[in-house]
Amino acid sequence: MTSKSVSVSARSGLLNPSHPVRSLSVAFWLWKTVLFLVIVGCPGPGYDTSTSLLPGQGVAPLSLPAPLKFVRWDSIYFVHIAESGYVFEQEWAFSYGYGKFIAFLTSVLNPWSNNALEGTAGIAVVAVALSHLVHYLSVLALYRLSINVFGQETTTQRLICFLSAALHIISPAGAFLSAPYGEPVFSFLNIAGLYIYSSSVLDSNTGSPVSRNAKLLLSGLVFSAATVVRSNGVLSGFLFAYDALLLLQGFLSRGVSVDAVVHLGVVITSGCILSLGFVVPQVFAYMQYCMPEDVSRPWCQRFVPSIYGWVQEHYWNVGFLRYWTVSNIPLFLLALPMLLILFQSSIWGLKASLGSTPSKTSSTDQGASSTTRASLLLRLAVPQALLSGLAVTSYHVQIINRVSSGYPLWYWYIAHQLLGDSGEKHGRIFTLAVQGAVIYGLIQAVLFGSFLPPA
Repeated sequence: MTSKSVSVSARSGLLNPSHPVRSLSVAFWLWKTVLFLVIVGCPGPGYDTSTSLLPGQGVAPLSLPAPLKFVRWDSIYFVHIAESGYVFEQEWAFSYGYGKFIAFLTSVLNPWSNNALEGTAGIAVVAVALSHLVHYLSVLALYRLSINVFGQETTTQRLICFLSAALHIISPAGAFLSAPYGEPVFSFLNIAGLYIYSSSVLDSNTGSPVSRNAKLLLSGLVFSAATVVRSNGVLSGFLFAYDALLLLQGFLSRGVSVDAVVHLGVVITSGCILSLGFVVPQVFAYMQYCMPEDVSRPWCQRFVPSIYGWVQEHYWNVGFLRYWTVSNIPLFLLALPMLLILFQSSIWGLKASLGSTPSKTSSTDQGASSTTRASLLLRLAVPQALLSGLAVTSYHVQIINRVSSGYPLWYWYIAHQLLGDSGEKHGRIFTLAVQGAVIYGLIQAVLFGSFLPPA
């Protein structure tokens, strides 16, 4: 299957690369409508009635209002945190920033709705609407990021950008990108941070140091917000560490210059801003649990008193190889396809192998040069590889299907299987990936709406 035949079929169907934003928007909202109807139409509470036990409900499990059909699994904690704050220590395993933001957003919107957004159901409405909105913005952000990296001069380049964003619509995260979860917000913030960061790299190549430095600082701020939402956002700090090492190497080979020193200072500052997203919530927890004389928890005496590490280990049994049990083999099998794609795409990024011929310029409009593009792929491959490794060894492995939604490299890898110099065999790989994602998304929506595992 050639890029020409792909282009012709795409133009004749729903996805028309000639009108990328409009086509992506139509495809997005159609897919989201299907998932919404499937989830809302699920008949029963499954084996768990926790949603009906949330404060202020007092309803039978089978008569839950539509918004509460999305309050399943971890979203029960997110909604409870937004409504009541952190009541229980184990709730600190769940996004500090997301719960606080939902609470703030609900309080702002409630007066405009004549107090229709009060209580758990109201919070669920706001959270579900936010998840849909930020997932949509995430698709558009991925499209713009792809243009930064690959350019849009040739048909192949445009299709890689377009298909990568389209793949994000049917991400294996599925229902979790529609529900009150941190993943859609994290996905948007992380991809938006990568877009801003890649723009700073392009500015650096075109000799725009002021714009470059401003975008670096802004990307650090956005990555910090992503880290407040999901702690794995701290992995994006590798980008700044890599830049710092390159600049230090430049000092040794080319000598010290004012611009290079300022650039290094901005890179370090940006990395520090990112780290605040991980540190500040833990400082708040330390002040709550460790500073009062009548309250002290075991983690307060640790060398690095991290409440995140404690609650994950103590309440959720998260730790190195702890998930490696016979009973969890089905969950490893469920995560296996996504893990294989993540590892394979990470290797592809590390090798910086790309079939299409890049633009020789480095302007933002035309995309990165070959060298810059290879460098960006390398930088993005490392955080994704680290995430995949942690999922295999230390996380509840099945969450990789939803956490991976915020990492763009594997979307590019799948799109490249269709459009690179790989032949029909790899075209079938692309088709199987799309078909598998759609089928998995629909099945997952039924299980999610019915409160059935896996989560």
